[in-house]
Amino acid sequence: MRQAEVTRNTLETQIVVSINLDGNGRSQFETGLGFLDHMLDQVARHGMMDIAVKAKGDLHIDAHHTVEDIGITLGQAFAKALGDKKGINRYGHAYVPLDEALSRVALDCSGRPGLDFNCEFTRAAIGDFEVDLVHEFFQGFVNHANITLHIDNLKGHNSHHQAETIFKAFGRALRMAITLDARMQGVTPSTKGSL
Repeated sequence: MRQAEVTRNTLETQIVVSINLDGNGRSQFETGLGFLDHMLDQVARHGMMDIAVKAKGDLHIDAHHTVEDIGITLGQAFAKALGDKKGINRYGHAYVPLDEALSRVALDCSGRPGLDFNCEFTRAAIGDFEVDLVHEFFQGFVNHANITLHIDNLKGHNSHHQAETIFKAFGRALRMAITLDARMQGVTPSTKGSL
């Protein structure tokens, strides 16, 4: 089974993440951030991964450190669980609509971190969750999962729907990229012999 658990302790946060890439979409979150829990649940469900996150952070200041560090820790757990990447599809993409909103995510489990994030949210916050933190989560994830990730919100006027289509598409693109292809068994998916 491709699974991992990572603990990250800093002056601002204490986080434990576990992930099973071959799961059933189960999730368990204790982050103190209801909206983030809702978004991470979408990644687990649509990615068919089991994800658990327990986080304590300096939320009395704001949510920035907690969200960024959850992204970092989840990225580390993802990379650890993925291992040598032998047999995976490597690339993944998804378009996801939700009412008026539509997002596209494309990614490459390349070993090279890179994020291209394009979303003009229509509000500064969804409830008490600042929309800038969506980018911060993905930047933390990408830098430590070592993937190239392109996120484009193509349309939408409801910020909740914009964010939700992004996280759902991200889950589906991850699922496609990490799926094992029997024809690639034992092979690292690169034309140059290594990622």
